[in-house]
Amino acid sequence: MSDSRYTDLDRPPLSQQALSRALVRPGSLWTALSVVDRTGSTNADLAQTARAGAPEGAVLVAETQYAGRGRLGRPWNAPPRSGLTFSVLLRPRVPVQRQGWLPLLFGVAAASAVRRLAELDVRLKWPNDLLVGERKLAGILAERSDGAVVVGMGLNVSLRADEIPVPGATSLAIETAGRTAADHERTGGLDRDPLLRDILREIETHYRDWCEADGDADRCGLRAAYQAISATIGQEIRVELPGERLLKGTATGVDRNGHLVVDEQHTLSAGDVVHVRAAH
Repeated sequence: MSDSRYTDLDRPPLSQQALSRALVRPGSLWTALSVVDRTGSTNADLAQTARAGAPEGAVLVAETQYAGRGRLGRPWNAPPRSGLTFSVLLRPRVPVQRQGWLPLLFGVAAASAVRRLAELDVRLKWPNDLLVGERKLAGILAERSDGAVVVGMGLNVSLRADEIPVPGATSLAIETAGRTAADHERTGGLDRDPLLRDILREIETHYRDWCEADGDADRCGLRAAYQAISATIGQEIRVELPGERLLKGTATGVDRNGHLVVDEQHTLSAGDVVHVRAAH
């Protein structure tokens, strides 16, 4: 009987062995990397591992999730091997009030890797959605587990337009549909293996710099890097707050703790916000 992982030749499986050999090395942030065919949630699985005392640097990749979720518990489903779905376990030794930067750091790293490999103008919608234009390419979710932080990401890679589960989403395949085969081969933008390697290497670089700066996003350049690729700063926005309250204004920046600044007077953390939309 044929291996079901190879039934869709356009969506080959990831190799745990090859990825581990490339990323899990002495002195690397990444201490273990596992690829599973199917799980409920990589974040939930790694949170359980964290509670059991696992060291920093574990990476869990799932070819498909059946209970994946985004911010506010929103469900997310996609065909097997059509994207990159993974989580990492971190134990930052920086002040807790600065750890809100972790999902933004993750967004900067992922956007940088995708911009380079896929040659797309990927931007960040506060706090950490990856956008191409107004369309969502990837989402990031950070959750605290005892003394650890688990950060997960779902990036749409080969999803076709008829497979997109929610309006307003997109994928690398959709955004690069007009390119020739030679273009795709040159950029490698649809090959999940180099994409995952590059994202994890970018995360490691930014994370080490941030930790060495004791979580100071200005000292390590993280705040400047985030604001440089923000799709939100400078925009007129509508912010839905808990209790059916609404705030309208201009997003003027991100403060030292990663909070969104509106009209240079209102400061919002991700936990305070239901949704941020462009004002029309």
